[in-house]
Amino acid sequence: MWTEEDNKLKRQFTFKDFKQAMAFMNEVAEAAEDMNHHPWWSNVYNKVNIELTTHDAGNTVTSRDHSLARRIDAIAEKFGSLGVRELGS
Repeated sequence: MWTEEDNKLKRQFTFKDFKQAMAFMNEVAEAAEDMNHHPWWSNVYNKVNIELTTHDAGNTVTSRDHSLARRIDAIAEKFGSLGVRELGS
């Protein structure tokens, strides 16, 4: 459900409230630190928008982005993301 656009993987996650969205972001931050691969993201209330790209590879999508996306999906599932959808849908 990630979309690849403008050399980025993009996705939006929706949670039941702000607190759950922030808990999700905190866990994603831990995964990103473990992988030394950090997302661009934004949050408004219960929505989290994430974009992944590999700067070291000339700002293109690489296997590192796909690996982090899979970890993010697993975290979102754990938090019961509601209506998980692609960014811009």
